[in-house]
Amino acid sequence: MIHSPLDDRDTPIRLSGHETFPLRYGWLKKAYDAVSQGKRSPEEPTVFHDDDAIARFGVGRNMVSSMRHWATVAGIISGDGRHVTMMGKQIFGNGGTDPYMEDPVTSWFIHWTICSDWRNTTWYWAFSHYPVLIFDRGALQRGIDKLARERPGSRASPSTIRNDVACFIRSYVPLPPSERTGYEDSLESPLTELGLIHPVGLRDGFRFSRGRKPTLGGGMVTFAVLAFWSRHSTAQTLSFEALAHAPGSPGRVFGLDENTLADYLLEIEETSGGVCRWSETAGLKQLIRERDIDHAEEFAILSRDYGRRLRRRAA
Repeated sequence: MIHSPLDDRDTPIRLSGHETFPLRYGWLKKAYDAVSQGKRSPEEPTVFHDDDAIARFGVGRNMVSSMRHWATVAGIISGDGRHVTMMGKQIFGNGGTDPYMEDPVTSWFIHWTICSDWRNTTWYWAFSHYPVLIFDRGALQRGIDKLARERPGSRASPSTIRNDVACFIRSYVPLPPSERTGYEDSLESPLTELGLIHPVGLRDGFRFSRGRKPTLGGGMVTFAVLAFWSRHSTAQTLSFEALAHAPGSPGRVFGLDENTLADYLLEIEETSGGVCRWSETAGLKQLIRERDIDHAEEFAILSRDYGRRLRRRAA
């Protein structure tokens, strides 16, 4: 059985870094360009900390910090803010697959990268641990507060938890027009387009979406399956139960029910180019890995989905 790092009370939690701002369109490209073009020595400040950062990015100091946070947790730049990653180059670089985030594949990749990483505490916990589909803001805050209080060294204040949960919700649920008070409030997160969380009933009621997601392609699911597998097991087989229900699994992070996940896995031999195949022998549902792959082949699998939009336009 695969356990979550958050089950260990010595695991630290992180409830800040975004400065209360959800990810905005254009931020990842701006961060990528600034880091890739601003080669600096270790003694110099990063492009996010130097004197002209506000002018370079065209936002306030707190938003600059938020931009760096999101580019880091989305896997576009390195944690020290000095280097772009391979995935950053392949998506946002010259000739990249989707530098301006016009394709939902990129938003799905960002969602997966953030929410499958236990270090992004509220995002990971909400998708992988929260036990119900319908919730309100207060219930989510109480869950994170309980998680924080279980950590002996945690100093998470109620306001920190409240702001983190508010940013999480704003990342997936757009503000209604009546609550938008200015230009910044009108700028939604690209993750709202994924349809993973919907408002329901009275104010501050929400529902996680379970089942098929129209814009989620087999390449992205296969990419996530292989990433989850390499993260948690060196075995040549991986059970359907783990893929569907384990913390940080594709089933949990993408909000897939068992039937929908099974549909993706039935096609995974073709989608993965024979890297793995589905087996259902003697009632045992599992994937079998035929061979290991490198980063280039992993990205080639993900890139299959980028062609879907172009094929739909041509049809």
